[in-house]
Amino acid sequence: MALRFLLLLFAVSLVAADEEAFVGVNIGTDLSDMPHPTQVVALLKAQQIRHIRLYDADQAMLIALAKTGIQVVITVPNEELLAIGQSNASAANWVSRNVVAHYPATNITAICVGSEVLTALPNVAKVLVNAIKYIHSALVASNLDRQVKVSTPLSSSIILDSFPPSQAFFNRSLNSVLVPILDFLQSTDSYLMLNIYPYYDYMQSNGVIPLDYALFKPLPPNKEAVDSNTLLHYSNVFDAMVDAAYFAMAFLNYTNIPIVVTESGWPSKGASNEPDATIDNANNYNSNLIKHVFNKTGTPKHPGVAVSTYIYELYNEDTKSGPLSEKNWGLFDANGVPIYILHLTGSGAVLANDTSNQTFCIAKDGADPKMIQAALDWACGPGKVECSPLLQGQPCYEPDNVIAHANYAFDSYYNKMGKTPDSCDFKGVATITTSDPSHGSCLYPGSLGNKNSTFGNFTAPSMNSSSDSSAYNIHSRELRIRSLVMVTGLLILGVVLL
Repeated sequence: MALRFLLLLFAVSLVAADEEAFVGVNIGTDLSDMPHPTQVVALLKAQQIRHIRLYDADQAMLIALAKTGIQVVITVPNEELLAIGQSNASAANWVSRNVVAHYPATNITAICVGSEVLTALPNVAKVLVNAIKYIHSALVASNLDRQVKVSTPLSSSIILDSFPPSQAFFNRSLNSVLVPILDFLQSTDSYLMLNIYPYYDYMQSNGVIPLDYALFKPLPPNKEAVDSNTLLHYSNVFDAMVDAAYFAMAFLNYTNIPIVVTESGWPSKGASNEPDATIDNANNYNSNLIKHVFNKTGTPKHPGVAVSTYIYELYNEDTKSGPLSEKNWGLFDANGVPIYILHLTGSGAVLANDTSNQTFCIAKDGADPKMIQAALDWACGPGKVECSPLLQGQPCYEPDNVIAHANYAFDSYYNKMGKTPDSCDFKGVATITTSDPSHGSCLYPGSLGNKNSTFGNFTAPSMNSSSDSSAYNIHSRELRIRSLVMVTGLLILGVVLL
């Protein structure tokens, strides 16, 4: 983002949102064997998930969440909107039953009035604004309006001409409803709830949107999308959609309403006509999204201002209707077993969803590559780690870079030393994680899938030792050759580009 905030109020509101930026999860219930609320809460605690969104206001769940400190967003289901939007008394009863009866023991922080009503139930849209106002009035009457925000999740599909983001605007046919909603959000210091699904944007783009752009994968500057009006560079669909929403609001003269993404995710399994609904893609998307929020990267329009996001979703919902992918958005199955292990090194313990209590030693994010290389050379030499799996043609050769190879070598040493904390330091360039870095046929020593993960007694050499080994010589020599090849290749590429 080249532009900063033009209005002080906008700056204050966005900084406040940044300070409280979080990643939460949605909890759907379309499971043939839905876990008991106490089991759900136990999983949330184990995963250190502190923010959740419910698609209803289930009483048993609200009771189970009491005194946990978990921040809860509850929902007025779409099927109840007509009654609430036509009766202030119905709204008051709903708030009394689902908020007042549980707060503050259950930390309810917001109410979603419906979900994607404007696109899913356009005939109900006419009562949506009343429903929102009636629910808020009931909170005011209970003196809870400052503690519990009110909003309504909107589909990003209501934003038209979303790229470039600076030209985005809301579907004008919805303005009669959207403008009063935005007025309400602004006057009550609430936030725009937006559901963003780069998976669908990618699937519907007919090849225009590259997969890496949808998955938050790093792109070279010449592959980034550029807004021709602002010259801002976009490296992922998510940021482009968030900024499109900011610009769309600004088009209607609303510049101080923050955004919270109430749904975003990627399916891990799909039918034959859904080839990109895979475990690898789901893992990449959700892992990168979570790191994007926690790293406070922000968007090009508002760098450094993280957008709080709820991952869709906690469980696979096997009874959900629709294509196969609809049943496979979850991070866990009904038994609480991870569908995949998120790659969340450096993002804290939230959603480090390895329930096996395994730990691994890998290179620290942001560490000096030269120091990582030196530590790798030491591990494969004086450290006496078996580094032959890193040689060309072996299972852990790919990806062929110093970080990936250091991860394997560091974890091997860490396991040899009995996983003592000081054995995962390497002069400050290593860190312990609960996410299994194994991939494909490359199984790390500490992985449950590695049958040879138990090591015998081992005498630890010092990292200052000058001793050598043949494995170290082979690995160092191969690394130097690969580095020379890479540099030569880049030089050739540079000549071609010129």
